[in-house]
Amino acid sequence: MQRLYQARDRIEAQLVLDFLDRHRLEAVILGDYLSGAAGGLPVDIGPTLWVVEDDELERGRTLLGRFQADALLPSDPATWHCAGCGESVDGGFDLCWNCGQARSETGS
Repeated sequence: MQRLYQARDRIEAQLVLDFLDRHRLEAVILGDYLSGAAGGLPVDIGPTLWVVEDDELERGRTLLGRFQADALLPSDPATWHCAGCGESVDGGFDLCWNCGQARSETGS
């Protein structure tokens, strides 16, 4: 096993683990409950992701880089109006919830 990444908290560690799993890279989280002992342990006690197969470490680093880059992408929270039915749709959606028309077809 090779150490890949020390996460800030259990939630981030699980998100990264799920991302790696979707790309069929076997990894585990170790130390995910150590934060409960904060104050009595060193500062760097965050959960750590480990790649199970040593020869997959480089691929794991590449995937981790993609995960981190995706997290920095701006979201599009602007509301848009469907050209098909006129419904107001939250910016995070690409399809109108009312009629199913794609956002790119709406022009706005």
